[in-house]
Amino acid sequence: MMKSTTDAPRLRIETRGSVEWVTLNRPEALNALNPALIEDLRDYFLGLPDRRDVRIVVLRGAGRAFCAGLDLKNESSANDTASGGGVQRGLKIQRRIAEIVMAMRRCPQPIVSLIQGSACGGGFSLALASDIRIAGESARMNCAYIRIGLRGCDIGSSYFLPRLVGASLAAELILTGKFINADRALRIGLVAQVVPDADLEASAQEDIDLMLTTSPLGLRMSKEALNINLDAGGIEAAIALEDRNQILCAQTEDFREGLKSFLTRTPPVWRDA
Repeated sequence: MMKSTTDAPRLRIETRGSVEWVTLNRPEALNALNPALIEDLRDYFLGLPDRRDVRIVVLRGAGRAFCAGLDLKNESSANDTASGGGVQRGLKIQRRIAEIVMAMRRCPQPIVSLIQGSACGGGFSLALASDIRIAGESARMNCAYIRIGLRGCDIGSSYFLPRLVGASLAAELILTGKFINADRALRIGLVAQVVPDADLEASAQEDIDLMLTTSPLGLRMSKEALNINLDAGGIEAAIALEDRNQILCAQTEDFREGLKSFLTRTPPVWRDA
């Protein structure tokens, strides 16, 4: 699983305690999504809800790019995208790619994306589906689909972008396919911070360390509420979910541990119970 014909992992996974560092590992192709890498990503993110041992996921690309999108130089990928592959087959492949970003949103673990170089098309959607985006100074992102004769809305871009940057800016990016660099991405709130490419891992570590000081259930439920309340019908629905999650967390051993830690000023020992 997750091996190429050269026995190099297409998806390299490094475990550091309860954090998994997941690296797209096709640097020679700017980590473009070929059918095998699509399946690896889909399988990985679909499996996360059952993994209590993993609290946080960091997603990044090997080499000089995050992900250049669908590998159109790969004959199989290109044929599946083209109409010549047939509507039924094309839709099946399209849905399997889309399942990656849906699984990213559904999994309880926060996902931190480290974006350097190109994040185009499907690679842009992977970044958009993450919870925290940190850009290197070299980052360049775009909705590439519209530049190759397709429409600009794909793999969740028409869902994520308006919620992240507003309708007007989303329309500009989707309808033109223009590139947005790291500095502008920071100005419009698309990324949390911009750092030199060499500092991406260290910048992520600060957020990771803070998240690891929280209770496991509290962190999972915080991601759940953020996701659900993006589409809440009103403040009443949003607060109802917040109230429910807060009371559930208050019944746990970890809440009592957190309260003791606060009062005694000692580090908490979470049991996820």
